[in-house]
Amino acid sequence: MSGAGSESGRLLNPTILREYDIRGVVGETLDPADARAIGRAFAAIVQEAGGKRVAVGRDGRLSSPALEAALVEGLAEGGVASLRIGLGPTPMLYFAVNTLDVDGGLMVTGSHNPADYNGFKLMLGKKPFFGPDIQRLGQVAAAPPAPAQRRGGTGERQVIDAYVARLLADYDGARPLHIAWDAGNGATGEVLQRLVARLPGRHELLNETIDGRFPAHHPDPTEVKNLLQLQQAVLERGCDLGIAFDGDGDRIGVIDGKGRILWGDQFMVMLAGDIIRLKPGATIIADVKASQVLFDEVARLGGTPLMWRTGHSLIKTKMAEIGAPLAGEMSGHIFYADRYYGYDDALYAAVRLLGILGRSSESLAELRDRLPPVVNTPELRFPCAETRKFAVITEVRERLQRAGADMSDIDGVRVRTKDGWWLLRASNTQDVLVARAEARDEAGLGRLKALLSEQLGASGIVPPSF
Repeated sequence: MSGAGSESGRLLNPTILREYDIRGVVGETLDPADARAIGRAFAAIVQEAGGKRVAVGRDGRLSSPALEAALVEGLAEGGVASLRIGLGPTPMLYFAVNTLDVDGGLMVTGSHNPADYNGFKLMLGKKPFFGPDIQRLGQVAAAPPAPAQRRGGTGERQVIDAYVARLLADYDGARPLHIAWDAGNGATGEVLQRLVARLPGRHELLNETIDGRFPAHHPDPTEVKNLLQLQQAVLERGCDLGIAFDGDGDRIGVIDGKGRILWGDQFMVMLAGDIIRLKPGATIIADVKASQVLFDEVARLGGTPLMWRTGHSLIKTKMAEIGAPLAGEMSGHIFYADRYYGYDDALYAAVRLLGILGRSSESLAELRDRLPPVVNTPELRFPCAETRKFAVITEVRERLQRAGADMSDIDGVRVRTKDGWWLLRASNTQDVLVARAEARDEAGLGRLKALLSEQLGASGIVPPSF
């Protein structure tokens, strides 16, 4: 179980205090006593910022009701009121924080992790709560809690109808489409059913029943094996496209009518083009793992491409800082500030994508076929000790700088050559290095892999098997 606890405070297992959220294995590194301590600690931080009430939501995992109840109890003990919005996707919690009179929010969710995981995503005010904030929350939880002047109250608010209405408000398609949807038995299920009931077109729903055991497949649309059922449905039923969601609805997967996967950096080209059409010169943000095709296409369409660090909290923060209307990650986090709130919402991204396709004379498959052809590796993740991973990146960066490489070091190293580009970065959340390479042809990709392997070898790291 997790750390010891008493009125002297509770020491949380340090492995659950991640860069962007709190996440652990239920019964091993995370339990209801931890949730209660997290609630008390967050209550202290909310009050320090002048707040007094937060929204609380939960996903469909089997452990979520008990963790949510303990979290609310901790908030109450800490003197902060809870507005419980119940079961739904993480973006519905973000919507509640942005539209209700609350001072922050907590979502009980294991995101796209296996069924035995769970955790918390947090907002203070309308901003993401991450990085040093999460480490400080752990410190506050471990310290003796200050006695609260009063107990925080609890209330409930049904927001699902308002959330679905808000999603529908920005649908602007001109022709109906035939769509297969895969909720992956995740937290989007009920919202998705209400949404498609009011959207035009034909809708085929897969795994729309919320089930925290995830009996059909793991709810992570960044893995090809989790999209096989949706690809089959699109082809067998003659759909225009397929759309999948992760376990808590903040990441989207897309399949075209030919059954091909479009990763986030591919369908982002269509989303960006739609924004730039109305806002010439608009800055479009994508993470360092994104295809060069996206950055080049944004520039060709008249926008301003900006490469930024991977991580949904980092992207949201940068987006707000510069006023960008759209941002996205290869992993399927899509952030709209154009007519929306600037957070990652896969359901909203789906509605906007359907609007674009519903106004286009071309299918998604035809739009994909117009993208410049490239070959690339998948995202490669390979072990590297926590104490070594950032040092390796520093060593590689310094060698490349001495060699005069064409390089961006905004998040790891991304190196451009005449063949294309390769990336090496340290994960913020795991003991791994992350690599990717992209070229115009297989021969060029082979040369990029060799360059990457050479740099890893020079730092004593065994290269991944490409």
